[in-house]
Amino acid sequence: MRTSVLALLIASPFAIVCGYAMAVSSFRGRRFLVWLLQTSLAFPTVLIGLLLYMLLSRHGALGQWHWLFTSKALVLGQALMAFPIIVAFVMSAVQSSDPRLAETAVSLGATPTQVMWRLLIECRFAVVAALIHAFGRVISEVGCAMMVGGNIAGATRTMTTAIALETSKGEFAQGIALGLVLLCFALLMNAALLFVQGDLGKSGGVR
Repeated sequence: MRTSVLALLIASPFAIVCGYAMAVSSFRGRRFLVWLLQTSLAFPTVLIGLLLYMLLSRHGALGQWHWLFTSKALVLGQALMAFPIIVAFVMSAVQSSDPRLAETAVSLGATPTQVMWRLLIECRFAVVAALIHAFGRVISEVGCAMMVGGNIAGATRTMTTAIALETSKGEFAQGIALGLVLLCFALLMNAALLFVQGDLGKSGGVR
């Protein structure tokens, strides 16, 4: 739970800004970036874990960080998984928004930052949906956590890797029990995000 929430907090600000920038900007190579973004949504989590393992291993480009088989590697992997999901949702939402909103804001003297904030407020439901979707992916992930975390008891063992371990030992009852706990955590977190989404809808957004 801690690593999933921390990964979401780290990835969200950068992903939201990137999604907005890709939606409103026109530059050379944009279509290529969109293609890469859409492709990354289908990446198997174990492949992301393998790439991170190669980077964080002793002879990897980031080996001097000594992050392999630590909770930092878990957070990094989960943040990388959440990032493209949030970018894609936000980009799609901003592109679908009424273009007159930005034009009106600019005509009233709004700065680029104020225009971005106004558009994101209008797309707040899609932004919350992006966070819910991204959280659902990272909290249920097992492949990357196993690769870069090592499933070390008391250090990098997550709920999903614990379920995989117990199942491999034939302890199906323990695995099911852990699965139910994980499901309860996911339901509570999604309920909290949906509650925030509902409050935004009633109040019309933060101004």
